[in-house]
Amino acid sequence: MKWQEYIVSDNQVLMGKPTIKGTRISVEIILELFAAGWTEEQILASYPTISSEAIRAVFDYLKTCIQQELYFPISA
Repeated sequence: MKWQEYIVSDNQVLMGKPTIKGTRISVEIILELFAAGWTEEQILASYPTISSEAIRAVFDYLKTCIQQELYFPISA
Protein backbone atom coordinates (compact mmCIF):
# COMPACT_ATOMS: atom_id res chain seq x y z
CA MET A 1 0.00 0.00 0.00
CA LYS A 2 1.13 3.51 -0.76
CA TRP A 3 -0.27 5.84 1.85
CA GLN A 4 0.39 8.73 -0.55
CA GLU A 5 -2.61 7.59 -2.60
CA TYR A 6 -4.88 8.24 0.40
CA ILE A 7 -3.25 10.87 2.63
CA VAL A 8 -2.64 14.46 1.53
CA SER A 9 -1.68 17.75 3.08
CA ASP A 10 -3.00 21.03 1.72
CA ASN A 11 -2.39 24.36 3.45
CA GLN A 12 -5.91 25.40 2.42
CA VAL A 13 -7.51 22.44 4.28
CA LEU A 14 -7.35 22.16 8.07
CA MET A 15 -4.25 24.38 8.15
CA GLY A 16 -2.19 21.75 6.32
CA LYS A 17 -2.89 18.83 8.65
CA PRO A 18 -2.69 15.46 6.88
CA THR A 19 -6.16 14.41 5.76
CA ILE A 20 -7.76 11.57 3.89
CA LYS A 21 -7.75 12.56 0.23
CA GLY A 22 -10.97 14.19 -0.95
CA THR A 23 -12.20 14.82 2.60
CA ARG A 24 -11.66 17.12 5.55
CA ILE A 25 -11.16 14.09 7.80
CA SER A 26 -7.74 14.34 9.42
CA VAL A 27 -5.33 11.55 10.21
CA GLU A 28 -5.44 12.91 13.75
CA ILE A 29 -9.22 12.36 14.16
CA ILE A 30 -8.96 8.78 12.90
CA LEU A 31 -6.21 8.07 15.44
CA GLU A 32 -8.22 9.78 18.20
CA LEU A 33 -11.25 7.63 17.42
CA PHE A 34 -9.24 4.41 17.58
CA ALA A 35 -7.60 5.58 20.82
CA ALA A 36 -11.09 6.18 22.23
CA GLY A 37 -12.03 2.59 21.47
CA TRP A 38 -13.94 2.99 18.22
CA THR A 39 -13.84 0.06 15.82
CA GLU A 40 -13.15 0.32 12.11
CA GLU A 41 -16.80 -0.51 11.47
CA GLN A 42 -17.95 2.38 13.68
CA ILE A 43 -15.63 4.80 11.92
CA LEU A 44 -16.77 3.67 8.47
CA ALA A 45 -20.42 3.96 9.50
CA SER A 46 -19.86 7.48 10.87
CA TYR A 47 -17.68 8.63 7.96
CA PRO A 48 -19.05 6.92 4.84
CA THR A 49 -16.81 8.95 2.53
CA ILE A 50 -13.73 7.02 3.65
CA SER A 51 -12.75 3.40 3.00
CA SER A 52 -11.01 0.62 4.88
CA GLU A 53 -8.02 1.21 2.63
CA ALA A 54 -7.90 4.87 3.69
CA ILE A 55 -7.93 3.82 7.35
CA ARG A 56 -5.05 1.41 6.72
CA ALA A 57 -3.23 4.24 4.94
CA VAL A 58 -3.49 6.31 8.13
CA PHE A 59 -1.49 3.66 9.97
CA ASP A 60 0.98 3.26 7.10
CA TYR A 61 1.50 7.04 7.13
CA LEU A 62 2.05 6.95 10.90
CA LYS A 63 4.54 4.08 10.53
CA THR A 64 6.47 6.09 7.93
CA CYS A 65 6.54 9.13 10.22
CA ILE A 66 7.95 7.05 13.07
CA GLN A 67 10.52 5.41 10.80
CA GLN A 68 11.66 8.85 9.69
CA GLU A 69 11.72 9.98 13.32
CA LEU A 70 9.00 12.58 12.76
CA TYR A 71 7.72 12.34 16.31
CA PHE A 72 8.26 13.89 19.68
CA PRO A 73 10.41 11.93 22.12
CA ILE A 74 8.67 10.81 25.31
CA SER A 75 10.55 11.02 28.56
CA ALA A 76 10.25 7.99 30.80
